Amino acid sequence: MIEAHELSKLYDDFLAVDRVNLDVPAGTVLALLGPNGAGKTTTVRMLTSILAPSAGSARVAGYDVVKYPEKVRASVGVLPEQHGLYERMKAVEYLDFFGRVYRLSAIERKQRSLNLMERFGLTFALGKKLGEYSKGMKQKLALVRAMLHDPPVLLLDEPTSAMDPQSAKLVRDAIIELQRDQRTFLITTHNLSEAQSLANRIAIIRHGRIIANGSFSELARRFVGEQIMELRVRGILNGFAGDLAHAFAGKLNIGDSGDDWVQYSVAEPNETNPQVIRHAVGSGVDVVSLAPISRTLEDIYLQVVKEDEAQGGAAREHLR
Repeated sequence: MIEAHELSKLYDDFLAVDRVNLDVPAGTVLALLGPNGAGKTTTVRMLTSILAPSAGSARVAGYDVVKYPEKVRASVGVLPEQHGLYERMKAVEYLDFFGRVYRLSAIERKQRSLNLMERFGLTFALGKKLGEYSKGMKQKLALVRAMLHDPPVLLLDEPTSAMDPQSAKLVRDAIIELQRDQRTFLITTHNLSEAQSLANRIAIIRHGRIIANGSFSELARRFVGEQIMELRVRGILNGFAGDLAHAFAGKLNIGDSGDDWVQYSVAEPNETNPQVIRHAVGSGVDVVSLAPISRTLEDIYLQVVKEDEAQGGAAREHLR
């Protein structure tokens, strides 16, 4: 649904986006992460046919972003960093205006506006001028505008920014629901916990380059290592950690341990963990719990950036 091949953008002598490759199938939520100035917004603008790429190509909803810009824009809903709301207009007038831009019939404009405003808890504010809206309400209205023409692709920049927890949950739930209908999302955000909960795939961009791309589990294995499990027992281990290491040599590696707990890393937890439990019970050990040590997207992100910085430093040393 979103494809980019060697997509690049050059401003004079500044390479803002450097050979970006993306493949985002229908029904996928891709979180595009990176620091300010990394190239996220420029990439999104090229994918929405607002900016022409300097090199490479991209297709959105099957349409080439250079050859068919109008069809691309009709197929995407965009939540930009700056909303550009017309604050003297009432919400009902504002949505009707954009419905006309999208060439929706009067019935479609009214019905979709009402349905979306109800979904995001804004029906009480239909008659209010947008200048009276709070920051969170403006964010939700901008999202309603992006979804008004029922696009198959949504590109959202910080979709829950400035929202209270309840409103943010409404938006996340809507994204999950739309994804089930095979909508495709590209989300840029600094909220890593939100990205982890929503995204099927994660791409990290830095200095215009994609430096990591994959599912959470793929990136976790690659950048922070194998899954770490913690086994807790009733009583004292009494050498069971050593027995575990011997019995499962080649399958797990023992890490930290205490009187009644032991941690181990494992390549195939779905296969090995049930065997560990059976072995413990067979050895007369009372298992209280076996649970993974939490790994977060923040852990992965920081490690990816650290490795990229190290490679950049090595390259600079090589050039001296």
